[in-house]
Amino acid sequence: MNGLVFTLIGLSLPSITAGIEGVSFYSAIGYGVLITFVIIIVRILSAYGAVVITKIAKRYITVVDVNPGMKGPFILGWAGMRGVVSLAAALSIPVTLNNGNAFPQRNLILFITFIVILLTLMLQGLTLPYLIKKFHMVSVEEDAEDEKMYRVIKHELSEFALNHLEKNYGKALEEQPILKKIADKWKDSKMLTEDTDMTSECKIIYIRILHEQRKWLIQKNKKNDTIDEGIIRRHLHQLDMEEEKMRYL
Repeated sequence: MNGLVFTLIGLSLPSITAGIEGVSFYSAIGYGVLITFVIIIVRILSAYGAVVITKIAKRYITVVDVNPGMKGPFILGWAGMRGVVSLAAALSIPVTLNNGNAFPQRNLILFITFIVILLTLMLQGLTLPYLIKKFHMVSVEEDAEDEKMYRVIKHELSEFALNHLEKNYGKALEEQPILKKIADKWKDSKMLTEDTDMTSECKIIYIRILHEQRKWLIQKNKKNDTIDEGIIRRHLHQLDMEEEKMRYL
């Protein structure tokens, strides 16, 4: 849809430039560049203004990020490319006034809008990926919350596996020192083991418990819709890797 719109702009641009009155072609370009510069600066200032409001609001309410920093607001401001909405606003200007006279400088407004859209898409759009990589942007809220939830699930998963081992394979746990080591690692919320001298019985028991852990994770995901499914998938992938490793021990 955007491509079609800009194609139509290109087709109508010659008639728009021919209809500009009282202003030279280069002056119209200059107006477009000037307005583009103003729009970019105003948006960046607005982004930093939101930071100021956030710092004031945190005294009275709980905010997501008490210290947004300087990089995030700049990226947010720089990401304000103009597009179809700006063009639609310009095209909504009537061709004639109520008295039948032509709307003054309508073609100039359309041309300036085209310049603004073109410059913001090329200048901001092409440089935005570079700036994001350069600034090393990190989502503090999502990363911290996901990591916290990941540790919680990992602890619960290890606790479940340990209880299942002790309840169903207590005798083997006493007789097999490798299983005892695995249980100790689960107590520390560590899933992987580097022991390579496991007996066939140990492997079978361990793989069965991995299957039970997988079932527990799936049920946990179904019952609690507040947990990010990506966290569950990380644990499932870890179980898959552990089970695959058992095949080569």
